[in-house]
Amino acid sequence: MNVLVLGSGGREHAFAWKIAQSKKLSNLYIAPGNAGTSACGENINVSVTDFDGIKKIVLEKGIDLVVVGPEDPLVKGVVAYFKDDALLKDVAIIGPSQEGAMLEGSKDVAKAFMQKHNIPTARYQTFESSTLNEAKAFLQELQPPYVLKADGLAAGKGVLILDNIEEAEKELDEMLLNAKFGEASAKVVIEEFLNGIELSIFVLTDGKNYKVLPAAKDYKRIGEGDTGLNTGGMGAISPVPFADESFLQKVEERIIKPTVHGFEKDNIDYKGFVFIGLMNVNGDPFVIEYNVRMGDPETEAVLPRIESDLLETFEAVANQKLNEVEFKLSDKTAATIIMVSGGYPEAYEKGKEISGLDKSTDSIIFHAGTKLNDGKVLTSGGRVLAITSLADTMEEALELSYKTVQNITFEGVNFRKDIGQDLKKYFSEA
Repeated sequence: MNVLVLGSGGREHAFAWKIAQSKKLSNLYIAPGNAGTSACGENINVSVTDFDGIKKIVLEKGIDLVVVGPEDPLVKGVVAYFKDDALLKDVAIIGPSQEGAMLEGSKDVAKAFMQKHNIPTARYQTFESSTLNEAKAFLQELQPPYVLKADGLAAGKGVLILDNIEEAEKELDEMLLNAKFGEASAKVVIEEFLNGIELSIFVLTDGKNYKVLPAAKDYKRIGEGDTGLNTGGMGAISPVPFADESFLQKVEERIIKPTVHGFEKDNIDYKGFVFIGLMNVNGDPFVIEYNVRMGDPETEAVLPRIESDLLETFEAVANQKLNEVEFKLSDKTAATIIMVSGGYPEAYEKGKEISGLDKSTDSIIFHAGTKLNDGKVLTSGGRVLAITSLADTMEEALELSYKTVQNITFEGVNFRKDIGQDLKKYFSEA
């Protein structure tokens, strides 16, 4: 099979790395890709939302299957673009329809879907500028902290958690009246705060059948001890020690099954990944959000734990025969450390040469924000590299990853030194 992966981050390098191992693969292309993906296949410099440019690649290269990495092309309707084109309609595409993608594209649509299909989530209401007074009245009904979510895509910045009512009302004005997050905050979802510990569950579905991927926990804040500004993710651990068999059974029965059945009942064309952001509240799972693609950096911790042929699994998704393929997972623990540019997540410089990538390592080095220039690998983003190691224990996996991190350098490099430390207490309790 000839395969095209859309995207340029660590998630897409992980997909390319895993697909490149498939016995079914003929040729692999990544658009636009990065310095790391170029070792797995051929990079083609086309934007993920340039649908006409993507069509040209598909036809020129005889692409059989397309894997959509990020959410933007899904929310903009890339699946419908393929289905409605006489030359593309038979090309398999891993990703939901635009209607399915609205589970990430609109917080209100996602919450309404959960409510309709009795999926546990926080109490909520949605408001517009015309209902600002009602929004403030609803805030008064809630206990602090107060959770405000811009309805649309806001590049991961549209969720505010505020401790006092005056601040919450002020931010509500900023979002609804002053377009704090642009069009994304034309509607705002206000919801009850859930107190618990977060984790990510990933499901691959053909719209009827599903496979549950390994659970993971990621680390969003820039500073040790979960302090400082939010980032796209500073590391990930899989599996998650506080998500035991009993908890995961609850997740499957209360959340995964009704979600997939909901796609069927609502006639939503959904062939792809569902990322379920969960809160474990005293042993009970509640959905915080849906994403309609794999998470990053969780993908870099999750995919190395899949022992099955991923391309064979994708083919089964496309043919709605996911129930017919074996899906084998490793018992090992994966630990991923993200190396970022100095200054990230605020202003940072690009174009710094990375050295040490050629040193012998027991880790997998996924490129997130890199580019090739005259044979040199340079930084080209805030999150630069994702270092993943597999081992029998979390401590061993972390030791391997940090050893590799110490061998790689670029000007201004930064990384968190405490990934996974908060999980140690769960192992000692076991």
